[in-house]
Amino acid sequence: MIDARERALQALYEFDLRDGEIGPLSGRADRLASGVVQHMADLDQTLDEVSRRWRVARMAPVDRAVLRLALYELRFEPDTPTAVVVAEAVRLAKKYSTDRSGAFVNGILGRISQSER
Repeated sequence: MIDARERALQALYEFDLRDGEIGPLSGRADRLASGVVQHMADLDQTLDEVSRRWRVARMAPVDRAVLRLALYELRFEPDTPTAVVVAEAVRLAKKYSTDRSGAFVNGILGRISQSER
């Protein structure tokens, strides 16, 4: 079963590939995806500042979407514990991206989570 976070991730991935078009979503998935899109410039700036070797524009599209979504949750979804946000982001990266993506996402979010909460 695909949860709201996964639906939001899929929508953000499509948004990236279609240059700004998100399909219809509802409930929490819509809130998450819309929030990421609304704050994307700020999220990307933070990711660029934290990432040591990869600029957001050069990241794999799935990794980029996972990191944007997780950073949005860290900033704007305070009821979701930090550990849950990071664990879910790593899970999604492993499921939808490469074998190395889980470690990449975990490293970036490890640095970000210290300053975001």
